[in-house]
Amino acid sequence: MIDNYLWTELVAFAQYKTLAQTAAKLHVTQPTITRGMKKLEDDLGVQLFKRQPNRISLTKTGELAVQEAQAIVAANEQAVEKIQNFAQSQQVITIGATIPGPLILLKSLQAQLPKQVQLTAQLQQTNIPDLLNRRKFTLLLSDQEIFTDQIESRFLGTERLAVNLNQFMYQANQSAITFKELKGLSFLVLADIGAWNNVINQNIPETKFLYQQQSATFSEITKYSDFPFFSTNLSKFDPQFDQRNNSEDSRIELPITDDAAHMPIYGSYLKSQKPALKVILTEIVQNWPQD
Repeated sequence: MIDNYLWTELVAFAQYKTLAQTAAKLHVTQPTITRGMKKLEDDLGVQLFKRQPNRISLTKTGELAVQEAQAIVAANEQAVEKIQNFAQSQQVITIGATIPGPLILLKSLQAQLPKQVQLTAQLQQTNIPDLLNRRKFTLLLSDQEIFTDQIESRFLGTERLAVNLNQFMYQANQSAITFKELKGLSFLVLADIGAWNNVINQNIPETKFLYQQQSATFSEITKYSDFPFFSTNLSKFDPQFDQRNNSEDSRIELPITDDAAHMPIYGSYLKSQKPALKVILTEIVQNWPQD
């Protein structure tokens, strides 16, 4: 069996092109790399390098070996990561989301959740099955329903979009509103809202969105301006939402009736993790707002 460090050295040489650069990047001496490359050739029983005075380069066989080495090194790194994440998952239940609303609800319920639950504030944008299979997360909340041999999803509830308009605007003189009726307005919008960003951009294209990176800044601007802003039926669980909807605020909240404004939310997890998540999923469903 060929030692993994030899594959790592070969991959590094293919990237950095010289023995000196390879040694520097791997924090070893150049003779160490030279011996390693010779040992790899001996172990494989093939010639991987063309050696010339003051220069070494890959043969065609060496180039093939690099491709195999890259796959071996990547597989090894993924195996280590998966094992480490699995060990951590036995002690910590890590929950993430692709949209902020479900996380806001969970934060409000944290005192009622098991102590080993850890909420990740940053929204996830990468492949959900990959994050679960690599055990980066125990549970991911999103608008995606996923079923594979290893993964399943549970419907948690529907997140419903609303708009907060100044009560003196003519659009505010009704009990509900459509996206079409919001055309041409300017909105304050939190920058990190996941899939909701696509919803508002696709359904109100001729509209100006004033994106704010920080929630505190967003709340401050809404307090001292009349710009409309969006909320959902989960926003009320955010302590900062009360600051935006104080008694001095002249806005009223109108539900948006379009189908696109009603987003089903799912919790996705490895089937093997289902028993550990039973209490958490039940808590979310029981506390989801009933419209």
